[in-house]
Amino acid sequence: MTVSHISTPDLTDLAQHTRVAARSLAALPTADRNRAIASIAQALETAAPQILAANAADCEAAIAAGLAKPLYGRLKLDATKLAGVIAGVRDVERLPDPVGTVQIHRELDQGLVMTRITCPLGVLGVIFESRPDALVQIASLAVKSGNGVILKGGREAVRSCEALTRAIHQGLEAAGIDPAVVQLLTTREETVALLQLDQYVDLIIPRGSNAFVRFVQQNTTIPVLGHADGICHLYVDRAADVEQAVAIAVDAKTNYPSACNAIETLLVHEAIAPQFLQQAIPALQAQQVELRTDVRTCAIAATQGVTLATATAADWATEYSDLILAVKLVDSVEEAIAHINTYGSRHTEAIVTADAQTAKIFMAQVDAAGVFHNCSTRFSDGFRYGFGAEVGISTQKMPPRGPVGLEGLVTYQYQVVGQGHIAATYSGDQAKAFTHRDL
Repeated sequence: MTVSHISTPDLTDLAQHTRVAARSLAALPTADRNRAIASIAQALETAAPQILAANAADCEAAIAAGLAKPLYGRLKLDATKLAGVIAGVRDVERLPDPVGTVQIHRELDQGLVMTRITCPLGVLGVIFESRPDALVQIASLAVKSGNGVILKGGREAVRSCEALTRAIHQGLEAAGIDPAVVQLLTTREETVALLQLDQYVDLIIPRGSNAFVRFVQQNTTIPVLGHADGICHLYVDRAADVEQAVAIAVDAKTNYPSACNAIETLLVHEAIAPQFLQQAIPALQAQQVELRTDVRTCAIAATQGVTLATATAADWATEYSDLILAVKLVDSVEEAIAHINTYGSRHTEAIVTADAQTAKIFMAQVDAAGVFHNCSTRFSDGFRYGFGAEVGISTQKMPPRGPVGLEGLVTYQYQVVGQGHIAATYSGDQAKAFTHRDL
């Protein structure tokens, strides 16, 4: 994709308007922002029939266009899923306000006081594929944290995104908030132009393919927060409870296979493999999971009368986002860790074991934003962590890391108040000492 370095005047005006509206939002007290969140939830409930109809039209068009199965799964928004999204908005309303928190309150000298206080980032640019529910999560978190947000959904979800944005604007207007704090873009050209608005946009959050995230990172000077692949693993240790391990494996693969926290590879210790696979293979196949396995797993399955497809080297590095699971036997926890750190995407990894020391080694040495013991990787989620929702998952080393909720949408400011103090007093031969006393 070639990139033009001239943004459209219309998009520049839109971003300027969003920035002004965001500053007004940031100045509002907590109660007003919470009232706006409650109003958004009510407006979404009222508009539910229109939203579901718009999504049905998107889904019909997606089927006709041959949209990939994982993307279709993320696109579909039924009444139950919409109700859950609205419940998430109300959860955001109940969360503590992340703005105005005093992190440091320190006397530098008598009458000279420094405070570090949290404040909004400003304007977020969020680009996502397929999932219309992400729009609602992101908008509610932005409003709660006093930020403006410019959203760009995938073209396959354009009707859904437009219907959701109309409802959000109605909710904001009813609460007396400028609806320009939440903006929606609909064209590919606007996506490219958005990446150039470093004067008005403070953070870009891309949610899409690995190639798309790299494209964003390479074509903007705006800071980028996001993750690309979600190649997650479950390691079944030699000391695992087999029934527990089978249940976790089935859930982590089939609960929502198109989610980025679903497992793509199952690693099994060779000592427990015959016993585990005897139960796991039929349990997974009953859920229509296609298994692609290494030679040793194939051999064990054959002794049990089951023929499995042989995995290729590419399978260990693939995010299927579908009912496909690669399976490999390992000889030790160290081999499992080495495999995960080679092929994993630093998203979420899990171990099933009754051996506390083995679990400790695994959790200390695996490089990922989330490392779980005896539970499904599907718990790696902002809503399930109690964040209300998430703007995305960050797999970078620098914070925020993992599911990014409200705390990832604020920065901080140093405020210093004096009484005519000057720096010269504290330098030279007669320099006065600072007190540096925490208040």
